[in-house]
Amino acid sequence: MRISAVRVRQVSGTMATDGPFWEERLMRPIDIYPDYRKQPPVGWGGQQVDERHFKLTQWFVQLETDEGAVGIAGPLWPDAARLVLTQLAPIVIGKDPLASELLWDQMHRLQVHGRQGDAMIALSAVDCALWDLKGRALGQPVWRLLGGPTREAVPAYASMLGYAVEDLGLVRERAQAAKAEGYTAQKWFFRHGPMSGHEGLRKNVALVRTLRETLGDDYDIMLDCWQSLNFDYAVSLCARIEEFQPRWLEEPFMPDRIDSHVKLKAKTRIPLSGAEHEYTRWGFKRFVEKDALDILQPDIYWCGGLSETLKITAYATVHDLIVIPHGHSTPIGIHYSVAQSPIHAPYQEYLVKWNLINQHFLARPVWPKDGSIHLPEGPGVGMDLDPAKIEHEEQMKV
Repeated sequence: MRISAVRVRQVSGTMATDGPFWEERLMRPIDIYPDYRKQPPVGWGGQQVDERHFKLTQWFVQLETDEGAVGIAGPLWPDAARLVLTQLAPIVIGKDPLASELLWDQMHRLQVHGRQGDAMIALSAVDCALWDLKGRALGQPVWRLLGGPTREAVPAYASMLGYAVEDLGLVRERAQAAKAEGYTAQKWFFRHGPMSGHEGLRKNVALVRTLRETLGDDYDIMLDCWQSLNFDYAVSLCARIEEFQPRWLEEPFMPDRIDSHVKLKAKTRIPLSGAEHEYTRWGFKRFVEKDALDILQPDIYWCGGLSETLKITAYATVHDLIVIPHGHSTPIGIHYSVAQSPIHAPYQEYLVKWNLINQHFLARPVWPKDGSIHLPEGPGVGMDLDPAKIEHEEQMKV
């Protein structure tokens, strides 16, 4: 069996919404500049066309073989999809798709300027498509190829990106609703960073206080800073919210500021998580060697694919670190999670709004049930697209 073609499928469709889909955005590193800090929520993954409709355009990678087996991965953004065709397709065409270690190494070594960013995201997508193809060719779900399952379901934490955080009444309402759905943990996103001053800091603290009062003491609360703090602000924020016992504080600094992570870790009892914006085992090695984080969060679709996430995980568990991948892709995430020891992978992130977008075109989307994500059935990852959801499609093939 050989890879005979690499195809990028650009698909468009419309998702129904109950009002504007993205209610609020999280703070960002660029928010130190006033013009950016004032920007409204961006249309991640699409565009709101009216009060009830959100237009989506997404890109999926499809690997095809001379024996009819295919593997699909996505969605990914257009620049990365372009690199799949221009940089990676010539490497993998004609090769054995089951030799995923060989193909990963060749793609990595031939992209000497592609160790991070869009080039690594492109490589990750090809690697994930290879795993989907491998499972289909062998007639097995990927979790079985990884040696799983270690359990029948994985607790999901509700990741509340895009929900309003300024209106604390709405925060209480949404937090209570998620708890009622069976989620035993929630992650919320701060809106205000260092340049928002004392008022912004008070609002951040009020958000955490509201969550703890709403959800009770025996409930995990996670808080995401999305790389947007500086050291002094992070110390001040941690001192004010430590009494509410967050399960972790996520991505306080941009990933290259490893020393700031180390210094903050020495100043607070709140566990630190992060590195979703880091790449490959060599990037994560820096965090582990400096004992900068308590929880590692590689993104399977960004850090180098499922193959590389497994290597990062193996290295992390030597140091008894928890690994909970960033939740860009629930379908491949659950295959990873159910093949890990529960003590090292206690949760899977479930981005509530993001999954409505990222799984919109899938024929068999993966949804939590009673707050947990259960073993998927069927061979591969389960990435077939639903033609009924596709209003328009364009294809590019090598």
